[in-house]
Amino acid sequence: MPARLRLALFVTGLIAVAAVAGVLLFGVGERTVPNAGFAGASRPPDMPRIDFAVRDERGDMLHLSEMRGKPVVVTFLYTTCRDTCPLTAQQIRIALDDLGHDVPVVAVSVDPANDTARRARAFLLKQGLEGRMRWALGSTEELQRLWKAYGIQPQSEDAEHTASTVLLDKRGVQRVGFAASVLTPAGLAHDIAKLEREGSGAATP
Repeated sequence: MPARLRLALFVTGLIAVAAVAGVLLFGVGERTVPNAGFAGASRPPDMPRIDFAVRDERGDMLHLSEMRGKPVVVTFLYTTCRDTCPLTAQQIRIALDDLGHDVPVVAVSVDPANDTARRARAFLLKQGLEGRMRWALGSTEELQRLWKAYGIQPQSEDAEHTASTVLLDKRGVQRVGFAASVLTPAGLAHDIAKLEREGSGAATP
């Protein structure tokens, strides 16, 4: 069976699971604005720009501010996940393939206790994303600020994490969000390309 057909069938099943599990688009009051031609849900213009400095899977410092000038994909995953996270990673990979070039992609850990650098590297290798996605790793204290800024519920024994993927524009402003249940490679590639076409002054700081 072709890989894309397998992915499509998996997406269909995941949508049903996400509906039952109550996967939300964002926990920040579900604030959205008219989508302005985006495939995903547009974020309000007053969303703050958040920088961070944490270690990635190679032990290098990862600064979000150093990625300015290009759209950035920020997603929230954990390395031992067997369903939603691998699917999200594959959809991002296919979106980059369809786009024809890479943009920065950051996977923020939602399970710090188990998301080790070794597991993060293994995840990237398995998903075919080595050199195309970087993991933001750290302690719960270091990552809590990021979860709060993006409205993310981390993974726990009692609750599934908020399965969201966010697009930042060239200035680092949150512009578009996708719940796992609505994320598609075509939609993500479309919105990245749309942000790439914008001028540097398109978004409100």
